[in-house]
Formats: sequence, C-alpha cells, structure tokens
Amino acid sequence: MELFETIATAIEALRLNKMRTALATLGIVIGIGAVIALVSLGQSSQLSIQSQIQTLGSNLLTVRPGAQNSGGVRGATGGGTTLTLKDAEAIMTSSQVTTVANVSPELNQRSQVVAGRNNTNTTIMGSTPAYTEVHKLTVGSGRFFTDNEVTSMAKVAVLGPTAAQDLFADAANAVGQTIRINGATFTVIGVSVAKGGSGFSSPDDMIFIPLTTAQKIVFGMDYLGSIAVEAKSQEQMTQAQNEVGYFLLARHKISDPSNADFSIMSQQDIMGAATSVTGTFTTLLQGVAMISLLVGGIGIMNIMLITVIERTREIGLRKSLGATDSDIVTQFLSESVLLTLSGGVLGMLLGVGIAYAVTKIVPSLPFVVSLSSILLAIGVSAAIGIAFGIYPAQKAAKLSPIEALRFE
Repeated sequence: MELFETIATAIEALRLNKMRTALATLGIVIGIGAVIALVSLGQSSQLSIQSQIQTLGSNLLTVRPGAQNSGGVRGATGGGTTLTLKDAEAIMTSSQVTTVANVSPELNQRSQVVAGRNNTNTTIMGSTPAYTEVHKLTVGSGRFFTDNEVTSMAKVAVLGPTAAQDLFADAANAVGQTIRINGATFTVIGVSVAKGGSGFSSPDDMIFIPLTTAQKIVFGMDYLGSIAVEAKSQEQMTQAQNEVGYFLLARHKISDPSNADFSIMSQQDIMGAATSVTGTFTTLLQGVAMISLLVGGIGIMNIMLITVIERTREIGLRKSLGATDSDIVTQFLSESVLLTLSGGVLGMLLGVGIAYAVTKIVPSLPFVVSLSSILLAIGVSAAIGIAFGIYPAQKAAKLSPIEALRFE
C-alpha cells in the first residue's frame, strides 16, 4: 500500500469515531501543552533573573561581610560588621589592586519614609557618587549628590522612580520637596531613570542618600553593608576577585583564606545560583508533565487495542485479499502516530497560549518559545505514537485471516 493511501485510510478510520479520537488525543494534548508551557516559562524566568542581575551593573563584584557571632551563635552571612569605609578607600587606592575601575561603599536598610500625607516602606541606600558609575545609574531630573555632600553629611536624597511615585502625586515635580526618613528631614535633589527589576534590590524602589548621612544620622552605624567593585573588563573579573580577596585578607591580618571575615560574589555566581534554582524547579515540573504524557500514551494504546477488536473482520478480509503483515502493522501504526501527532500540535498551541497568557499577567516575564521545545513536542508525540501503537499493530498483524473472518 502506498504511503499516501495508508495515511488517507488512517484519517478516514479516525474520522469514523470522532469522539473516541478526541478523547484519545486529550491526554497527549494536556501533556505536550504542559511541557511546552513549563519549558517556555522556565526560560522566561531565567531571562528575567539575568536581566534583573544585569541591572545591578556590569563587571560587578560584591564584597559582603561574613557572619556575625553572638554568644557562640553564628548568624547569617552578610550580617557581620567587618567591612568599613576605609576598606573601600584602600581597595581603590592600593597599588596591589590593578584591575579595579571603581569602588562603591554601600549601606542599605529598609525604612519607613514619609512625604506629607504619603508614606512608603522602601530601601534606603547610603552610598557615594561612585554608585552611579558602578551600577550604571542615571539621574533623570535633578542631580546625584557630590563628594562634598558625602563629607558634610548633607541631608539630601535621590529617589528611584517607583519611590517617587509612591511618595508624591506628581513624581515629575519631586525635586525640591522634602521627605522624612527615621525622623530626619531630607531635601529631594534628583529622581533616577527607571532601570527595571523588582524586589528589594530593584534600584527603582530605592532612595539614595550620602553614605556618611546614612551611617551617622539615619542608621547609627560605622560599618558597611557591602562594597561593590567594578572590574576594568569582563576578562579581568577573576583576577580582580583574587586581588581584592588577598588584599582584604592581608588588611584584616587573616593568614588562612578559609577564615576570611568577608565573601566576594560575582554576577556569574549570583546568576548561576539563581538559574540553578529555577532550572531544578522547571525540571521537576517537566517530570510531572512527562508522567501525564505516559498516561496519555497508555490511553492511545487502549484505544488502538479496542480498534483492533472492532475491526477484526476487516483485518481478516484485507489479509485474504493479499495484504501482508507489514501492511497491517503500517496501517495501525499510522493511525496511532496520526493520533499522537495531532495531539502534539494541539498541545503545542495550548502550551504556547498558556505561556503567552502568563507573560501578559506577569509583565516582568518575557515571552519566549524556543525552536527546541517545538521540535521536542513533535518528536515526543511521534515517539509516543510509535511506542504505544506498535503492540496493537503487531497484534492485528498476527491475526489468522480465517479466524478473523469468523469473528462475531
């Protein structure tokens, strides 16, 4: 039997039982749709995380203090008080550190901020003018504070666009107005340009004030929360990390690196950890979706076995007219593959539709559908058709023509 004739016969056989065909493909549609949607959303999440991390700056290293010990109880990493402004200044001026372009000493905490009748709880970032270079922050209206204002502990603030909208009905005219942070009054001197991102680390939802003002007036601390270091180039990131690490070890008089009272993370470290978490979660959900595909395949096999029983006399008639076992196998296998392929195409459209709808509901997620996931859907659905259709097809081919014609 010619290939096109076989396919036409298979389509006609499937059309005779439309409801059964629809129910048989439902499991494949749901399984393929779930796999496509989860792969797409997993890739969207990774791109979103990478985008948010890249908004923090380029060629960026983050030095954080180690854990704080209190009464023999070790706290979380980053809670220590081992980094100071002098450490940051020493990194920038040392002749031993040759691969660093800029250094931004930082201290941030969340605080309630009041402007007239409006208030918001946001991140207060104490920093220096170097912050704009290290984190590529641009001021849209007004200006950033100067070194003199850092030295003089000036009460001036630069608002992120989200913070400006939360505090002022007319965010465009926020410059020149006043806000209160922990009881201290600050004059707004600028509003930064939106960089995107979400969560506590988003620069759009921050208020920037001079580092010394944050330390002495707002938070009452004399240490740093972190030091952001910008390497001169992407190729020098590893060398910069080593130079800064060994320099701080010597400065803190620590001979064993395993006892370091600080840690250094690069963007690649943060990105790798974040994508590892999302990748594991996506793989887990894909495993659940593959189980639904397995169930769908078993459903296809059951339907094909019922079809073989119902068409036993037809099989006997075809074999008595000269059809070979190979013709019978090809016929039933074609019907099985057509069932799963049509389910795969519908499932692919369903998965793409779900992924698109989710990205519309969550604007921070980009819409991504990769060619590999499309090919995966087609390949897996065809493989299921062959794997679960081969047994019913062989059972049909092994029927005796005489006994098949006598079948009631």
